[in-house]
Amino acid sequence: MSNGKEKPERIRENLKQEEIKRNPTGNLNDSFNRNKAGNLSGLAGSLGWKGLGVLILVIGIGFIVASIFLR
Repeated sequence: MSNGKEKPERIRENLKQEEIKRNPTGNLNDSFNRNKAGNLSGLAGSLGWKGLGVLILVIGIGFIVASIFLR
């Protein structure tokens, strides 16, 4: 495959990255739906480091609040 054409996997990855740049909120929704199917790397990859930090913070605060109210 050294004829200069891109592999289908690489083409799919390029299309995925372009979609992430064009439509971040739709991509977030897709990531949450993928997470339900068990693909946590899709969720973490699309959120970026800031979004993942916020998600971890929200989960942590939710856990603390739930543990206080469920005593």
